[in-house]
Amino acid sequence: MRYAIKTAPQMTTWSAMLEVWQAADGIELFESAWNFDHFEPILAQPRSGPCLEGWTTLAALAQATSRIRVGCMVTGMPYRHPAVLANMAATVDRISDGRLELGLGAGWNQAAADAYGIDLPPLRERFDRFDEGCEVIVRLLTEDSVDFSGEHFQLSGAHCEPKGVQTPHPPITIGGDGPRRTLRAVARYAQRWNTPFASAESLAASLEVLRSHCADIGRDPSEITVTAQCIHDPGAGPVATAEACAALGEAGCDLAVIYLPETHHTAAEVERLAAALA
Repeated sequence: MRYAIKTAPQMTTWSAMLEVWQAADGIELFESAWNFDHFEPILAQPRSGPCLEGWTTLAALAQATSRIRVGCMVTGMPYRHPAVLANMAATVDRISDGRLELGLGAGWNQAAADAYGIDLPPLRERFDRFDEGCEVIVRLLTEDSVDFSGEHFQLSGAHCEPKGVQTPHPPITIGGDGPRRTLRAVARYAQRWNTPFASAESLAASLEVLRSHCADIGRDPSEITVTAQCIHDPGAGPVATAEACAALGEAGCDLAVIYLPETHHTAAEVERLAAALA
């Protein structure tokens, strides 16, 4: 089992997030660190609370670390044009010297979209846009000039330079476990798949669906790293978190992404976790 850490940039401070990421950067056990892409707090937190913008903080945290891989789990495609997002990704991959993990998702937060005046289409159109967006991003990150004529996005002689450090592009993580559209997109575009807060049983079931989608297009499912988020409960202690990660591993998870609650954004908590996981 491999491990990563995730800190939501909500109900916290920049200095606390920086402390956690720099602590994880110094512990080889953690291979990557993640934040999220929301404009208001989620997970039963007050929507009026503090919430730092995901990609801005990601660029800063990439500059403030040197070893750990960095990513946003995951980026809501409706919030930015995919061509702009491709340019952002290439830039952060440069800033991090090739450590970016590119997290992508179709988006779901209707309340925040309404508050910000962002169009969040119905599910079918949202996933049609997501599929087109993934293609746009991959092409811009790998091709010199891109012409694209889709139903939702059009590009004409578009360039994204300089490219990122990683080739052919930063690895793509697609988040979600919808059996029809999300897992099909994982099979087509992703190097990693992330399921949020799944049980071992639901993870195993989703893996079977993903393998079926891979078979449909002739892709080897072992090419896709399976990642799952696991919420760390400081009250239960780090040993309980380690046991939960182990159960996910038995169900087929390759990388456990440990979600550190905002009340425990400290280097000491990261060190406690590392000791229990080692």
